[in-house]
This record gives sequence, C-alpha cells and structure tokens, in this order.
Amino acid sequence: MSATRIICELETLSFKNTFNPYFDRCSLHDIAAAPTLRRYYLREMLERAHQSDVAAIWVGRDLGYRGGRRTGLALTDDVHFPAHLHRWDLKPQKLTTGKPTSERTATIVWSILHQIDAPIFLWNIFPLHPFRDRDAFSNRLHNTHERETGINILNRVVEYIEPQQMVAIGNDAYDALSAAFPCERVFKVRHPATVGKTNLLPEFMPCLPECRRYPVQEGWFRKRQLDL
Repeated sequence: MSATRIICELETLSFKNTFNPYFDRCSLHDIAAAPTLRRYYLREMLERAHQSDVAAIWVGRDLGYRGGRRTGLALTDDVHFPAHLHRWDLKPQKLTTGKPTSERTATIVWSILHQIDAPIFLWNIFPLHPFRDRDAFSNRLHNTHERETGINILNRVVEYIEPQQMVAIGNDAYDALSAAFPCERVFKVRHPATVGKTNLLPEFMPCLPECRRYPVQEGWFRKRQLDL
C-alpha cells in the first residue's frame, strides 16, 4: 500500500451526481491547477502521516460543497485550509478564486483541533462530494454503493497510516465505521451541526487520553522529525 496508490484510486472514482475534487475542476470557483494541487496535498499528508505516530483518524460523512469540494480535505473549508496544511509542514497555495468560504462543521471541528496537541488525520466515509440532482452546490447523503466504495478506500488509508484510534463524527459515520471495523476501535462523538457552538472537546478527550490541551504551535510532521 502507498499514498500514490490511494490517490490513484480516488482520482478514478466517478458516480452520478458527485464531484471528485481530485479529478474534476469547478468552472466557477477552482483555479486551473486545483485538481492537481488537491492530489498533491493529500498525497503528501498521507505520506507524512505514514511516517508519524497518528493518534487518531477522525471520520466524517462526505465532503460538503462549502468545504471539502473546494479543498479536497475532509472537515476542512477554505478558512481552515492553511492551518490543516501547516500541521503537516506543507505550504498552502490557494485553490479557489474569490473570498475564502467557511463551513459550519469545519469551523467547529477546527475549534477543537486547535486545542488538541496530538497528530490527527481527517477523512470521510465517502471521499467525494455527493449532491442532489441538478444542484451541484448542495449536499446529500451518499448511497449504499458509494458507501461500500468509500469504506474500501478507508480500509486502505487505515492500513497505511495505522491510527491508534478511530473517531466517528456523527451517527452516519459511526454506523458505517462500526460495521466495517471492530467496535472497540471506534469511538463516536456528536456531529457538530447538531449541537451548534457547544464545546465538544470533552467528548473527544476520552479518545485521546495522552493529548495535552493548549494551542498547537507547529506541525505534527515537523515535531515527529525533531523527535527522531
């Protein structure tokens, strides 16, 4: 298994009413090189996670039209895209035109991540952006076939980066994860969209007993290299 193989699999995925950020280019918002850059950044993150001691993989449901459709990164919108890349010692390059777009779920997830001193990898059950018929800028739940495909790729990601824990964000993610992996490996937290601005950090802490709570000052990959 390799990061390149995972990216190649992602690039070739195609389903009705989905946007593949690793192959497709949005004519309204993406710069010309957006798909290429999204593949590059995700491949680099996978490779660096493979070399690190990943505390957990946090798994959401699908990419959203205000977040991962644009960035190619789970639970990450334009606003938090630079912070995500800096965690893996990568230099961000803007992928879209216009002002940065924010997403509610990404905003809450990153408010938690900024308080956690542990290497976390972010992913989704279905790694593309599914949308409603004739409405590309909408979100929908992935179907059974899409879920099966997503779980197959998630298995490869887990095998490659070997996270210590798996955290399902929301019921949909938990149902899929607990069906595919041993239940003792899967923790569940409430989806941020259902609880608003409520502080969810206490729910994540039992999944990461070794982490410290203070703002992160440097990337996980760089810290790992310095420790070696």
